[in-house]
Amino acid sequence: MQISFIKIKKKSDADKSKRTRNSEATFVIKQSPKRANPMQKTMDFSIRFLFLMLQFLIVLGCATKPGVRLDIQDKHVIMDNGIVQVNLSNPEGIVTGIQYNGIDNLLEVLNDESNRGYWDIVWDEGGKKRTKKGAKGKGRFDRMEATNFTVIVESEEQVELSFSRTWNDSLEGKLPPLNIDKRFIMLSGSSGFYTYAIYEHLKEWPAFDLDNTRIAFKPRKDKFHYMVVADNRQRFMPLPDDRSPPRGQVLAYPEAVRLVDPLEPEFKGEVDDKYQYACESRYNRVHGWICIDPVNSTGFWLITPSYEFRSAGPLKQYLTSHVGPTTLSVFHSTHYSGADLIMQFGPNEPWKKVYGPIFIYLNSLSNGFSPIGLWEDAKQQMVNEVESWPYTFPASEDFLSSDQRGKVEGRLLVRDRYISDAFIPVSGAYVGLAAIGEVGSWQRECKGYQFWTITDDKGYFSIINIRPGGYNLYSWVNGFIGDYQFDSVIYVTSGCETNVGELVYEAPRDGPTLWEIGIPDRSAAEFYVPDPNPMCINRLYVNHPDRFRQYGLWERYAELYPNEDLVYTVGISDYRKDWFFAQVNRKKDNGTYIGTTWQINFKLDSVNTNGTYTLQVALASVHSAELEIRINNLEANPPLFSSGVIGKENTIARHGIHGLYWLFSIHIQGTLLVQGNNTIFLTQTRDTSPFIGIMYDYIRLEYKR
Repeated sequence: MQISFIKIKKKSDADKSKRTRNSEATFVIKQSPKRANPMQKTMDFSIRFLFLMLQFLIVLGCATKPGVRLDIQDKHVIMDNGIVQVNLSNPEGIVTGIQYNGIDNLLEVLNDESNRGYWDIVWDEGGKKRTKKGAKGKGRFDRMEATNFTVIVESEEQVELSFSRTWNDSLEGKLPPLNIDKRFIMLSGSSGFYTYAIYEHLKEWPAFDLDNTRIAFKPRKDKFHYMVVADNRQRFMPLPDDRSPPRGQVLAYPEAVRLVDPLEPEFKGEVDDKYQYACESRYNRVHGWICIDPVNSTGFWLITPSYEFRSAGPLKQYLTSHVGPTTLSVFHSTHYSGADLIMQFGPNEPWKKVYGPIFIYLNSLSNGFSPIGLWEDAKQQMVNEVESWPYTFPASEDFLSSDQRGKVEGRLLVRDRYISDAFIPVSGAYVGLAAIGEVGSWQRECKGYQFWTITDDKGYFSIINIRPGGYNLYSWVNGFIGDYQFDSVIYVTSGCETNVGELVYEAPRDGPTLWEIGIPDRSAAEFYVPDPNPMCINRLYVNHPDRFRQYGLWERYAELYPNEDLVYTVGISDYRKDWFFAQVNRKKDNGTYIGTTWQINFKLDSVNTNGTYTLQVALASVHSAELEIRINNLEANPPLFSSGVIGKENTIARHGIHGLYWLFSIHIQGTLLVQGNNTIFLTQTRDTSPFIGIMYDYIRLEYKR
């Protein structure tokens, strides 16, 4: 998209009967297929000047504002540093109001006070019986309302407040067996506030499951209409009213709604779904909303400076902001992972973890200029917060400062002996420390902390600010299948600097490549993603790199292959055009579904019947699917390979392009192959839902001499 300056115009009486965008300001957005990501281009001089002035004014304002003041009332506690005022319920610790930039409350005043800014958790009792389908219910929702309020720090430079809740046996079955301590911090001169929380499960307490935990804010719907998740993922958003009948029509699941009669006609026919704005943890640093006003625009941003406390590593996908308006910082969830990421605690399992701090950042811009400046400033503030991590000001002893942490460094090389005997430095590979486990277990690990970095162009890496403890070192390398794990446990202590030397990753390989499909990068993005149904479109993702985020793409398969399934011919077909991004079920005329069988046709000039071949099958995501593989005989029973029913990732329905990574190395006896034409049959057998399916990452046939 090309984003231009705001145009201010007078509205007619008819226009004013519709929802206005804050004092009649409209933000002009032009589609430009030649520049899918213009925000990465150099801003023109006026925007640069505006951005610098904004930074200067913020710094100047911070330098001249008074210290932090605390006002404790019977039902509320107010933190005020002269820039921002935050009102919290006493003793529950719910953010009921945020005053900034002349706006009495940035949060939704029409909501109950308990539904404006809050921490929450979804949990269940441990050992709860499963449903017939083998899955638990959605769990119990708890807004984590505290029962005790304590002032931890009070000075002109800083206020830190604690809102805590202590668990005891009388609460069994009613609340999750956790001690919870929610902290809120305001610093002098800061245009925002921080929050973090400490969860603790004692050894003697009962078992329970933790499905999801996060912090949520609900800005005012009459003011915040423009949402930003990334440079190329930002737009005006519909109102929440547009999602309710009769204005909105629920589609295949409640989160997806087609806007049939929205208050503003520009949204008519679009689909709104919060999952369209999900983001990988590694990129999920700052997002939020803008109140566009011709006199004084306001930004509401949620900044997560570290993902060390988030579950499942840098590739895990989380919700961000969506229609409400709502903005979230999610710390743990089962989205795009399923039951594998339910955090299960046994009855004799002690656990404590610090989530956060995160920063709620507010900025403003006068004179009615484009809100690009607010977003650019929010990104710069995010950089400042990342560089300040770990913070020095949290008062809890459970949050460790930099000098209490350690460092691990080394160098990563990769060798694929069927390409070269050389040990090649790996550039841009992720290397991280996570809980001790099996190879690749980091993507399912959720109780501990994870610390990741990327290698430089010579393969060197340095992982800093690691909390003391025992870890395995993990890595994966784009362009190579599988996962790397260092063969020794690494113990980190306060102040330590550990050099593990040169590490060599020898990716799984049995022989030279006969043919391959796709790119080994843990994603299905390189495959064919169809255009959406014109009746179910999100205009943001038209001519967009993330075209897979459109609703209903799974139904396009049956339109492309109404009678016969996909057939791919090695050497002729192009995976970018001829390999559908997901092996989904085909919808029949009667509304039911049928499993699908894809074919890979290939020629072999010769076959060693005494030899062994290997089919490397890397999956980018699976949902309740069973993959069966046969060679040259579709009726073979049993099949050469069956995965069994695996995966609960729901990636297809949630507009993702990957979930958890799966790798299968399948050995094929030479007697199953023939000289000349051969066919591999990939059958997905489950047929009860349109969302059952498989996303492939990469397939390769090798010959083992």
